[in-house]
Amino acid sequence: MSLEQTTPARLTALATTRLPAVVLIGLLLLYGLLGLFARDPWKTDDVVGLAAMLTASAQGGWTWLFPHIGSAILPQASPLPTWIGGLAIEWIGPFASHIVAARLATLAWVLITAFALWYASYLAGRRPEPQPVPLPFGGEPKEAQYGRLLADMSVLFLISTVGILLRTHETSEAPVLLACQAFALLGAVRLTDKPWQGTIILTLAITGAFLTAGSMAGLPLWLASLIIVLPKTPLAARRRQVAIALALAPLMVLVWWLAVRAVNPIWAIEWWFWNQPKLQISYLEQHLNAWRDLPWFLWPTWPLALLALWNWRKQALAPHIWIPGVFALTQLLNIMFTPSAGEMEYMALSVPCAMLAAFSVPTLRRAVVNTSDWFALMVFSVSGAVVWLGWITQQTGWPEPLARNIARQTVGYDGAISWGAFAMALVITVIWIGAIVWRLKLHPKFAWRGALLSAMGLTSTWILLVLLWLPTVDYVRSYRPMAAEIRQTIDAANQRAGEFLCAQSSGLSLGPRASLYVFEGIEIKRDERCPLLIQQTTADRLQQGLAGFDRNTRVLWTGSRGADRFDRYRVLLLSPDANP
Repeated sequence: MSLEQTTPARLTALATTRLPAVVLIGLLLLYGLLGLFARDPWKTDDVVGLAAMLTASAQGGWTWLFPHIGSAILPQASPLPTWIGGLAIEWIGPFASHIVAARLATLAWVLITAFALWYASYLAGRRPEPQPVPLPFGGEPKEAQYGRLLADMSVLFLISTVGILLRTHETSEAPVLLACQAFALLGAVRLTDKPWQGTIILTLAITGAFLTAGSMAGLPLWLASLIIVLPKTPLAARRRQVAIALALAPLMVLVWWLAVRAVNPIWAIEWWFWNQPKLQISYLEQHLNAWRDLPWFLWPTWPLALLALWNWRKQALAPHIWIPGVFALTQLLNIMFTPSAGEMEYMALSVPCAMLAAFSVPTLRRAVVNTSDWFALMVFSVSGAVVWLGWITQQTGWPEPLARNIARQTVGYDGAISWGAFAMALVITVIWIGAIVWRLKLHPKFAWRGALLSAMGLTSTWILLVLLWLPTVDYVRSYRPMAAEIRQTIDAANQRAGEFLCAQSSGLSLGPRASLYVFEGIEIKRDERCPLLIQQTTADRLQQGLAGFDRNTRVLWTGSRGADRFDRYRVLLLSPDANP
């Protein structure tokens, strides 16, 4: 396919007027900071990742080489998020709480992702292939100006992606995976002008993906890097450099795995079990679930990404379309061949889709642009109004049907109004109304206005949720009060026994186990001789007498997490001949 076709991009220099840097940076910081602090770690990935980071910092030794929760191995996890989070705790922990320090690492990953995506889009956008049609009397944007526009929009589109919002505020592998995706795109684009620099970046990105979420994160990047240098493609001349990257990345992962295997063969084998390629044709129902969830998860970038592929079809091999298009394709294949694809697989699509969405904007007709603006204004105005309505209902009890539904989900919650948060929520609402007035009254001609409205809309809704609903959500999703009660129960049992009593578990899932360690330092042992047992069961099983451990066992405590209506937890004191 020839690269000499007429470009579909049509923009004036006025339309590419630069978005003020303070707006982009300020919006990115608001997006990253709000909801990251002033709350407990939530189940499951958030608290599990934090527990591994705290273990590495507190215990040192081999816990740095491969993730643990206390003395228990965690082969489901990979080490890169633990390394960076643990280092943040080591360096920042003396000046702040350990939870804050770990979350600063999460913020750093979000900022790194934005920088890598911005720079990749800028490098691709200033190339000759995507430049807009020259105007008869001049007035078209300069290459660098056009590249900055596309870079700004790519970051705005990433911020406005609905599905990644909550996951980018976790101390888990999710924000690290996004950063690896963005760096892979940057390395691939950098190959076009500085091949050896691109090789280094691409190697680090693929290695980081393997060390973040195993083969199902690393293999799509490895395969995409192989495809972009196929014969008769614009990067075919970089096959040597890419071959080096494709060889070095698995080699570095292998060196780490062999080191782990020499120290703890069981952990190494179990890690391979959890992270080995699971490529198989999924059931039709699972495919349908993915195609049902993806449009919501990737909104609003996926329609624009498809429009970019269509409008640039005559230049499909140009680097600005070829590279993100191939990376998106391999991630789609990963979803199709993953037996139980979920949010982690969906997240990997968000970065290339954001880049493609940015390159679609210069090709869109005015009617399409106006329609997308109206849609963003409508959707996010409604979402903000829903947040306010739910909060007012929680405070006033009206309308009654909605109030009953909220009360059922928050049984036992008795929170007070924070007037400071209420005032800030009003300010955010006024700012969003100001953005609506700016769009409707001034009719700005800037090409970035739709991306900005989408990013501002999602961010303002998120801020309203944080300001008005964070205490309620924290009550519903945090294990802190339950962990404190279990700690008191264990301490009382130790005091009566006059010695330390270790605890084992029965049916205890990973989230509660990690929460007990994070909040109270309670370690669960794999030792059947431990006299204390922490059991996770259900309210129905307790009522029906089916929870087990009903002989030669004393129940020391029974409780649940916040408003949980189903799960129940017990601390039991076992006698030597106790039966489940």
